[in-house]
Amino acid sequence: MENKIKKIGILTSGGDAPGMNAVIRAVVRTAIHKGLKVVGIRRGFEGLISGDFMDLEASDVSNIMYRGGTTLLTARCPEMMTQAGQEKAAQIAKVLNLDALVVIGGDGSLHGAQALSKLGINVFGIPGTIDLDLDCTEYTIGFDTAVNTGMEAINKIRDTSCSHERCSVVEVMGRNCGYIALWCSLTGGAEEVLIPENPDVNSEMVIQQILENRSHGKNHNLVVVAEGIGNSQELAEKIESVTGIQTRATILGHLQRGGIPTAIDRLHGSVMGFKAVEAILEGRQNRVMVYRNGKYLDLDLDEALEYKREYDNSLYEMIKILAI
Repeated sequence: MENKIKKIGILTSGGDAPGMNAVIRAVVRTAIHKGLKVVGIRRGFEGLISGDFMDLEASDVSNIMYRGGTTLLTARCPEMMTQAGQEKAAQIAKVLNLDALVVIGGDGSLHGAQALSKLGINVFGIPGTIDLDLDCTEYTIGFDTAVNTGMEAINKIRDTSCSHERCSVVEVMGRNCGYIALWCSLTGGAEEVLIPENPDVNSEMVIQQILENRSHGKNHNLVVVAEGIGNSQELAEKIESVTGIQTRATILGHLQRGGIPTAIDRLHGSVMGFKAVEAILEGRQNRVMVYRNGKYLDLDLDEALEYKREYDNSLYEMIKILAI
C-alpha cells in the first residue's frame, strides 16, 4: 500500500487555531521523508474549489511551528455546503491526482471532508479548533492556547476590578460549546460562569451570587460568559442597576484565536500530523485523528462525526465551591 501512495494534499479550513502550523509542518516533513509529494491548498475548501494550490517542500514549512494562525490561510466556504461545490472540489482533487487529502479544522471542516469522501476522495481529518467542540476527541488543537490567552486577560482585568471594587463580566469564545469559559473560570477564579450547556444559570442567579458575595465582604466579582450565551454588556448593565456595584463588560473575541501556540498545542499538532501520514501510508481511508485516554487514534470519519459526548457538570460545581 505504501507504494501506491504518491501524493497528498493538505488544507486548513474554517476558523484558524494556534497549532495548525505545527500540523502543517509535521504532515509535510513526514510525507517528504516517506517519499511523497505534498500539495498545499490555500484558503481551505475555497482554494480547493478555485484551484489555489502549490507544491510544498521541507523548507517551505521552516520556522512556522512557532506562529499562530495558518500559513496556508483559511476561509469560510458557503459553496462547499452545496452539492455543486462539493463535486467541483472533488473534481479538482482528482485532477491533482491526490491519493489523500488532509483536512485540518473543526466540525464544519470535517463535514466538508465527509462530503468529499462520498465522492471518492480519501480524506484524513485532524481536529483543529479552539472550542474543543468535537465530541469524538478529548483534545482539539488550539484549545490550550486559547484558554491561556483568556486566563492572562482575566488576570489583568481582575487587577483593575479589585482596585475599583468592581464586578467584571468577561466574554470568551465558544459559540456552541462552553469549555473555554469553564477552563477560564476555574483558572481565573471566577465567581460565576454562563455556558450553553448549563442553561439553568441565568442573570438572576448571577446577581443573587454577587449580592451574597458582598454580604460576606467580597469587594469584587468576576463573571465569565461564553460567546454562545452573549449579551455580556446587557448583563453588566443589569448587575450594576440591581446591585449598585460598578460593572464593566469585556469581550475578548478573536484575541483568543491568535498568539504563539503553547507547547501542548505544538505537541498535539506535531504528533497528529505525523501519525496521520503514517496511517495514510498504511492504507487507512476516510479517518480522523483523535486523542483519547492519553492515546492518539484514528477513527472512521462517519462514526466519529456521529459520536455525542455527554456534558459533565462537575467542573462547574467545582468552580462554585472554589469561589466561596
